[in-house]
Amino acid sequence: MSSLLFPRWTNTVSRLTAALLLSLPAVAIGGLMLYVRSPLANAQSHPVEQPFEFDHRHHTGDEAIDCRYCHHMVEESSTAGIPSTTLCVSCHAQVWNKSPYLAQLREKFFTDQPIPWVRVHNLPEYVYFNHSIHVNKGVGCVTCHGRVDQMAAIYQKEPLTMAWCLECHRNPGPNLRPVEFMTSMTWQPEKDPGLRAAQIQDLTAKYDVHARTSCDTCHR
Repeated sequence: MSSLLFPRWTNTVSRLTAALLLSLPAVAIGGLMLYVRSPLANAQSHPVEQPFEFDHRHHTGDEAIDCRYCHHMVEESSTAGIPSTTLCVSCHAQVWNKSPYLAQLREKFFTDQPIPWVRVHNLPEYVYFNHSIHVNKGVGCVTCHGRVDQMAAIYQKEPLTMAWCLECHRNPGPNLRPVEFMTSMTWQPEKDPGLRAAQIQDLTAKYDVHARTSCDTCHR
């Protein structure tokens, strides 16, 4: 007759339970670190519904309207700017001026109210970002915003995390293009590695681009 109070297999259970309890904090922290870097936490790839059915594929793609027509402050201000009611009506007084889809736009215009656009790319308040410095240094719109000419409703294409921004700030060359193609959705860099390297070198020198990784670059 055995004198053991508990069966031997309970030792194994005890060890496994202790290991599980000790590993739970590490698993929880690791899970949170993965979550905050995931598209779900970063609001990626979720089309944002706007007050009007504004289709970027039609305006930017079919009609080839330059980004700067609606986002007119992008070259000279920290913010890109959003289209005003007057700007929209300046086109739609001539085109689709009787469309029921634009009834709310006409109402906003005649009552002198702004369009309540819903923000898509929303950085934390402690992050300083200046659109003008980026586009004037050769960083194209598509680099951060993706192919908006293929989006019915705009969504956040990139994670916009600190790690993502620093990856470019450490080595901005691969994201540079001639400023005259800043708003182009279809511009492609040189495919030949040697030619691309020369192109990056020329653009870096031309626009006086330097790596910027100091904290006060983005946190002011």
